[in-house]
This record gives sequence, structure tokens and C-alpha cells, in this order.
Amino acid sequence: MRKLLRRLGYFLTVIGAFVFVIGPIWERIERQRAAEAFPAPGRLVDIGGQKIQIDCRGEGAPPTVVFESGLGPSGATDWLKVHDEVARFTRACAYSRAGVMWSDDKPGVHDGAGVAHDLHAALDATGERGPLVLVGHSLGGPYITIFTKLYGDRVAGLIYVDSSHPDQEKRFEAALGHPFKPPFIMDEGLKLAASLSWTGIARLGLMAMGPPQIEGVDESTTKIVMAFGPSSLAAVRAEADALSQTFAEAGAARALGARPVVVLTAAKPPSDKMLSLMGLTRAEATKAQNFFFDMQDDLASWSSRASHRTLDDSTHLIQFERPDAVIDAVRSVVESIRADDRSKGSTP
Repeated sequence: MRKLLRRLGYFLTVIGAFVFVIGPIWERIERQRAAEAFPAPGRLVDIGGQKIQIDCRGEGAPPTVVFESGLGPSGATDWLKVHDEVARFTRACAYSRAGVMWSDDKPGVHDGAGVAHDLHAALDATGERGPLVLVGHSLGGPYITIFTKLYGDRVAGLIYVDSSHPDQEKRFEAALGHPFKPPFIMDEGLKLAASLSWTGIARLGLMAMGPPQIEGVDESTTKIVMAFGPSSLAAVRAEADALSQTFAEAGAARALGARPVVVLTAAKPPSDKMLSLMGLTRAEATKAQNFFFDMQDDLASWSSRASHRTLDDSTHLIQFERPDAVIDAVRSVVESIRADDRSKGSTP
């Protein structure tokens, strides 16, 4: 028994050494390697003791397009398939929120108002004054809605890409009869990995699982996200923890006036694998999707100049599966704004 306890003690000592000594050193080395292998596209701008990565490309008459990613560790890379194409006809900026990818993290709550403040400061730091067309995917939808309420004089148009809705938590619960959130938000294992990401445990886990195979996402993009994913987990978790607060902020900002708006909604049914990950039956998923379509119609009602386009051949990541649809939506909003400007200029 003493030998067994001694061996167990040695084993726990080795594990402890890795977690609290070797692991943190390895994690720091890997983060440095990631920064060297994949330097930040665009610029790292200081917004007051905190640096935010922002990449602005292209030229042309106003407006300037700004892309806002959804909840996750991928930041500006979410828009790799559309960024350059949009930059062919107007100025276009993609960025990574606080703590995600190349951007510095910040203390405190990561709610929608804080996201809007950081973006506003980053745009000022780069001299991008607008007017702006905001493009938000998933949780990026509520974020751009809140930005518009806080800095509405700078926002000329919006595109919602399979956007979250401020009422979705209570509406999904009504549809399913129980609370529902994406599984990774509720996963306690991810919460633990985020809190211990500095030890290298999260990176080790990602390496063991291997790169995810996501439709439309190429291998080069996946490598970048995998390299920075562990260091982004804490910020992702902080945004997830602030979801209810963010939805409340967005729910108080539903009036978009006469700004041109396009709502893009994915309508392709989820795969069996995705249903398993979400813990839903096919019947439950269909019911939830119908409620989601109603919420997307509601998004389109927030502006008197909105259109709602449904994509039967795309799931949630429209910007990867149907980048052409995102590009076309941006182009239509940009052209509407330019037409408005020409009309104002020709008025006696």
C-alpha cells in the first residue's frame, strides 16, 4: 500500500509540475510562436493601454464597411472570404474584439456596450470616421445594434448575417419547454479550460482533438484559429457570461429608422452531428428554427428600408458557405447609401 501511495504521489507531482511549471512555460512559447508565424493583419492600435487588431483595406467613396464577428475565438478571420471582395468597391475593416486573436484582453465585463466602446475607439485610432455600414454575424448582430444606438450618427446601414436576436433566450425556452443555449456556452469543461488556458491545458486538449472540420472553412484559416484559440478562450467565455446583459442592451435599441438594412438568414436544416452537439431532436430543431425565422423577420422590421433574404443552401456560417450572398448584401446597402448621398447633393 505504501508503494502504491508513493507511486501515486510521484504521479501527482509530475502532473502538478506540468500544470503549474512546465505547462505555463510551454504555453508562453506557443503563444510567441503563433504571433511570429501569423502576424496580425492590419494594425494593432492603442485604445488606452489596450491594443486592438484592426485591418482596413480598399478605397472609394463613403461608406466604410466594418465586420463584426460572432461569439468565438476567430475574430477578424471570420471574414477572410468576403473582406477583399468588399474592399474592391469600398473601404472595408475587419477586427478582433478584446482578448480574441491578436487583440489584448481587458478586465471586467465583456458586454455589448463595452464592445461598442472598444470598436468606436479603434476606429478613431485608425482615422476611420465613416459613415459606416456595420456587418454582424451571429452575436455580432446585437453588437452592431448596440453600436448604432450609442453612435448612431456614424452608422448609415446594417447587414445582419444569421444574427442572434435579443429575445432568443426566452423565445427558444418557450418553443422547447426548457432553456437552450449553444452547448459550448453551457459546457463547464470549456469554462475550466478557459480559466486554466495559461497552463497549456487548453492547447493540449485542442491538439488532442485535432482541427475541427467546418464546412466552408479552409485549412489555413483553421490553423490560425487553432494557434490563437487557447489564448482567446477567456475572452470568449467572458462574452458568453455577459450574453443576457448584451441581449438586454440590444433589446432596447431596436429602432433603426430609415437606414438601409439587409437580414440574411440560413435555412439549411442542421446535420445529425450538429443536432447531437446541440442535444436536440429533429422535431425540436425544426420548432426552434421556425421561431428563429420569426425573430429574423422581426429584425427586418426595425428599419423602414429593410429586406430579408433566406438562404436554403447555407447553415449558420453564411460568410464561409455563401460569401457571395454577404458580398451582394453589402454592395446593395453601400449603393443605397451612395444613391441617397447623390440625391441629397442634387437637391436645390
